[in-house]
Amino acid sequence: MANGWAPDGAVQDQIDDTVKDEVMRARARMPTGAGQTHCVECGEPIPQARRNAMPGVRTCIACQSAADQRPATIGFNRRGSKDSQLK
Repeated sequence: MANGWAPDGAVQDQIDDTVKDEVMRARARMPTGAGQTHCVECGEPIPQARRNAMPGVRTCIACQSAADQRPATIGFNRRGSKDSQLK
């Protein structure tokens, strides 16, 4: 495939880097250390089964579900279209 000045495989390298960045970002957001017995958001007790399944947990299932619904911020766009590069 003709990519101009880009070397062969450059598109796949960008995809791989983007996936790697997102995995690292997700791992950085995972809780670590001692978990909480009560939710830091609403104060409800966190069931022992959840604390066993997710070490370092800080929120109950309801509050975590609400947090997961919020839009995530994304760093930068590596895909940059030609139009955006011309502006």
